[in-house]
Amino acid sequence: QKVQQYIVIVQATDMEGNLNYGLSNTATAIITVTDVNDNPPEFTTSTYSGEVPENRVEVVVANLTVMDRDQPHSPNWNAIYRIISGDPSGHFTIRTDPVTNEGMVTVVKAVDYEMNRAFMLTVMVSNQAPLASGIQMSFQSTAGVTISVTDVNEAPYFPTNHKLIRLEEGVPTGTVLTTFSAVDPDRFMQQAVRYSKLSDPANWLNINATNGQITTAAVLDRESDYIKNNVYEATFLAADNGIPPASGTGTLQIYLIDINDNAPELLPKEAQICEKPNLNVINITAADADIDPNVGPFVFELPSVPSAVRKNWTITRLNGDYAQLSLRIMYLEAGVYDVPIIVTDSGNPPLYNTSIIKVKVCPCDENGDCTTVGAVAAAGLGTGAIIAILICIIILLTMVLLFVVWMKRREKERHTKQLLIDPEDDVRDNILKYDEEGGGEEDQDYDLSQLQQPETMDHVLNKTPGVRRVDERPIGAEPQYPIRPVIPHPGDIGDFINEGLRAADNDPTAPPYDSLLAGSVSSLNSSSSGDQDYDYLNDWGPRFKKLADMYGGGEED
Repeated sequence: QKVQQYIVIVQATDMEGNLNYGLSNTATAIITVTDVNDNPPEFTTSTYSGEVPENRVEVVVANLTVMDRDQPHSPNWNAIYRIISGDPSGHFTIRTDPVTNEGMVTVVKAVDYEMNRAFMLTVMVSNQAPLASGIQMSFQSTAGVTISVTDVNEAPYFPTNHKLIRLEEGVPTGTVLTTFSAVDPDRFMQQAVRYSKLSDPANWLNINATNGQITTAAVLDRESDYIKNNVYEATFLAADNGIPPASGTGTLQIYLIDINDNAPELLPKEAQICEKPNLNVINITAADADIDPNVGPFVFELPSVPSAVRKNWTITRLNGDYAQLSLRIMYLEAGVYDVPIIVTDSGNPPLYNTSIIKVKVCPCDENGDCTTVGAVAAAGLGTGAIIAILICIIILLTMVLLFVVWMKRREKERHTKQLLIDPEDDVRDNILKYDEEGGGEEDQDYDLSQLQQPETMDHVLNKTPGVRRVDERPIGAEPQYPIRPVIPHPGDIGDFINEGLRAADNDPTAPPYDSLLAGSVSSLNSSSSGDQDYDYLNDWGPRFKKLADMYGGGEED
């Protein structure tokens, strides 16, 4: 702990050490002082404390510091910690930090606040190497550790999980089955537990939200697809109102005891037999959804009504599950017959069911096999069925014929109406094909104004006033047509058309150039006869008002 190494220089001289005549030389001796464990480890304080939440593991709750004057990171220095007392259940362990040599008190087994609120541990520290001879352990090599446990909100739990109950199937709705209650481990917290369904595949159960009482919401059926090995499972949730809330789940298993609630069903549903007896028989059995003792042995019998059943057929019992159906009479006409059979099970009380087996009777060969012709004949339809099919075919053909007649009549009426329409009264557009095509834009290089008026107006101005050809453009002021807006609004289209129509009606220069709009018609008077009576023109309406004024009154305007 004070000097770890000595360096010694040694001189050797001959001639008995005579420095004047003797020769000498030196050597260096290095002496290392090896450490022994003569210093026990000592805690830096006598008490330590820590805190841990309940139900937590692998949590470091306290760090224990020690001091050791031996060589660091050697067996004489490395510390080993042990819990001497205070932890009989082994909730804690102390691990050594290889760098700092501190002891880390770690939780390895969850602690419960309701069982232990605090732990008082006594710990001791030692080295990997034993102490040197004569060295005693220091009283400071022992310390106390106080660990406090904090309470947290724990989830409620079901003491019996999975809980199994047994009852008969078919219990009525509202029957109380059991009370499936949970326990809240937080005894020191005033909390309420609420129950709800988490999984109920068939929706057969209800649970009281306050006390966990379970009742039936429907009739429990053992033969349901939700039943596995006679057991129905439902999962329930128990939640408290802590902060934060915690919840736990529990599974209830209901073992359903079978009751006789299903009548047997005959098998097979269809079969074939020869039309003559003693050639073959039909083996029949039954299927029952229930289980023993509510199934076989079965009783097979023919009903007494109708009487033809027992007259034509007979049943022979083979064992408790099988019987044979065969013909009683010597011959039965080929065809398909519905044979009713009453099947009764062995339940208490027994249930029975009348099942129908379709038996195809057909001619057979010497081996008892139905022949091909016989099979067709047996599978054939009866007379009533054939008549019904023929009636349906006749009705269908009649409907098709009536439809064709109606279509022809309608076409004839349409053609007749077209002939009655006068071609002049036909207001439909007529499209005429001339088999001519223009030259496109290159074929339109002409001036339309040449078709409306000549380049000069001399021949028009020199004419007698009032006399003008109808294809000449009158002279006069042209009205102003409305200008179409660049981007018209849909509501302005009607106004634009109406304004253009009014302008065209009042335009004397618009083609056709009717001279009646431009000038007087008094020149017509020269060719008229004075003896003619034109009073009837007054009855022709406003279009002939001008002529009526000129000739009807007998005086010129």
